[in-house]
Amino acid sequence: MKNSLKKVIFPTIASISLTSALFINTVPELPVQAEAKEQSLKQSEKQALPLGLPSLREERTTVSLAPGVTYTKISRGEQSEKDFFTVDVDFVETYDQAKSLSKKLQSDGFGEPRIDRITKRAMDDKEKGPLGFLVRVGVFQEEADAKELQQRLAENGYTGLRVVYTGEDGQRTTGPWVVNVIEVDPDTFKGKMVPELANDIVQGKETLTGMAERNHALAGVNGGYFVVGSNDGTPGDLAGISVIDGKLVSEAVNGRSSLILPSAGTDAGIASVSSYQKAVSSDGAVREVDGVNRKSGLIRGCGGTGGDTMTEQPKHDFTCKDESELIQFSPVFGDRTESGDGVEVVLNESGDVVEFRSKRGGEIPSEGSVLSGTGEAAQWLSAHAQVGMNIQVKSEITADGKPLSLSQTAGIINGGPRLLENGKISINAVAEGFHWEENPEFYYRFGERRNPRTLAGIKANGNLLFVTIDGRAPGWSVGANFEESARIMKSLGGVNALNLDGGGSTAMTVGNDLVTRPSDQTGERPIADAILLLP
Repeated sequence: MKNSLKKVIFPTIASISLTSALFINTVPELPVQAEAKEQSLKQSEKQALPLGLPSLREERTTVSLAPGVTYTKISRGEQSEKDFFTVDVDFVETYDQAKSLSKKLQSDGFGEPRIDRITKRAMDDKEKGPLGFLVRVGVFQEEADAKELQQRLAENGYTGLRVVYTGEDGQRTTGPWVVNVIEVDPDTFKGKMVPELANDIVQGKETLTGMAERNHALAGVNGGYFVVGSNDGTPGDLAGISVIDGKLVSEAVNGRSSLILPSAGTDAGIASVSSYQKAVSSDGAVREVDGVNRKSGLIRGCGGTGGDTMTEQPKHDFTCKDESELIQFSPVFGDRTESGDGVEVVLNESGDVVEFRSKRGGEIPSEGSVLSGTGEAAQWLSAHAQVGMNIQVKSEITADGKPLSLSQTAGIINGGPRLLENGKISINAVAEGFHWEENPEFYYRFGERRNPRTLAGIKANGNLLFVTIDGRAPGWSVGANFEESARIMKSLGGVNALNLDGGGSTAMTVGNDLVTRPSDQTGERPIADAILLLP
């Protein structure tokens, strides 16, 4: 059954509460002025989103949240009768492999499989030819029927099966799409636009609605990529750079695009950000600091230095390793450091070594920090960081290769890939690690298929755009791929834009209310950080 949303225009955020009633099949009409309704229709006609055919129906409603801040909800298109549920059996490299698998499926009694040739590659992929071949079976209007086929395939020994909706393939469809837009004029907005950590510490996660409510936020949007499970590091650790209150909270995935929030006298920016930290002992010895506020040896997203394996290039959703690391822990990490073999030293505010520990895992002082070492880094601390010595930890941040002072920004949020650069669509998915050479299916699933997305952009006049696209919800919203995301941002006036964390993490709040539709079956996903607009 198709979900429908009646057009609603909210007079003011102070008088109307945006509730979960937005997401049921029928929404009561609120009183609106005819003039406001006409203005909304004209706006929709002039600035239709570049999704599907131009003739698709689109409705927009806009409300002012504060001087310099507007919230717009856009509904476009309708569910296509040509889209259906099917089972992806395997993604293979060659047509011969796909043909062989199809014959096996037929001989096992699973009807007439289909072979889809996946031709689109990342914009900066130098390889030519098809990305791969996708073998599928089944055509169903109901997801439950496709899941039943998936179960029968599994019972016959097939693995890696996925039930998918073809409206999310990235091919032509009528939608629908639900897009939420917050636009901020930093010159007019008198409040604050700040990054916020879940529970105000690195460890652990929190829902966006929780963060928005305890900070009394006007609005909010989820932030960057982060560690989900302990096998990949410290849960809640940002998988990329995080700068809050002028301090480095998490090191960069070097070379990946990030959002630089504006501070007094400086503009917002989107740049390729890298970080480098070093520890300088009072005896003259210098040692690289591999990471900040995270579990030693596990580098989520890669892009580090110091001999990481498998790579020191960005590699999304992959955890690189290093058995010899020096990690700095500050009070924002939590009460105690990560435990394990190795040594650590406690530094006071001046960098004086006040304690040496023969094992990792101890209290972090409220004023000062801890340096934790494994492997060769533990040996370095033992030799150059004894009690009474002094260690200065220095950080260097670059944005597009140029030094960036942390005093020049209200914060930095990690993201990637870049979508727009100087007004042109420029998606550097390969350079930023969203294509795995050994597994082309990764890019297909992440970049070419439609998913829920969270995007950030900057207009020519300096205004910031925060955009969410609901997805994985047939009949409500099919999501967007990288190219569609770029086109959306450009149509909204963006000249520079990037992708933030999406999928089940995609979330936007207005007041205390979630205006996006969670794609996780469990509901709103706890996340690691967010961007909040505070009054």
